[in-house]
Amino acid sequence: MARLVSKTYGDALYALALEKGTIDAIYGEIVELKAVFASNEDLTKLLAHPKISREEKITVIENIFKGKVSDDVLGFLIIVTQKNRNGAFEEIFDYFISLVKEYKGIGTAKVSSALPVTDEQKKRIEAKLLATTDYKSFEIEYVVDPALIGGFVIRIGDRVVDGSVREKIAMMAKNLSA
Repeated sequence: MARLVSKTYGDALYALALEKGTIDAIYGEIVELKAVFASNEDLTKLLAHPKISREEKITVIENIFKGKVSDDVLGFLIIVTQKNRNGAFEEIFDYFISLVKEYKGIGTAKVSSALPVTDEQKKRIEAKLLATTDYKSFEIEYVVDPALIGGFVIRIGDRVVDGSVREKIAMMAKNLSA
């Protein structure tokens, strides 16, 4: 259900931004809003509280964000709150951000390695990812996972390339037991 809500509202905001030609501006505002909601737990609790009326929640949103975000984004926040979907703001923001990144050709990857990756390795990994995908650029998160023993695991969306020593050992064990 949450996925449907985030898709519905995220698609609507994306369509509005494309139609008005304000994709970059709205993207920037949504990234900032995501940070505001993530860092302000009290605001999230207030907007999710069942005993606070929708009208009061809308007033809070207007008081906080009016003049700080565009009228389109403010209107969007109000509509989501009117429909009582304000508990899904984070998921909606994430979905919208992913749509804009796809539109701009920005890939998102997570690279896990047993040891910290050097700057030279990072450059080679990004170059290889750009050469093997249709993306124009990448945002790459590097994670150290000693359980991999060696090698890399690269995740782009739902695709995974596992070149870790741990995986190779698991495959050899599987082949030997067969």
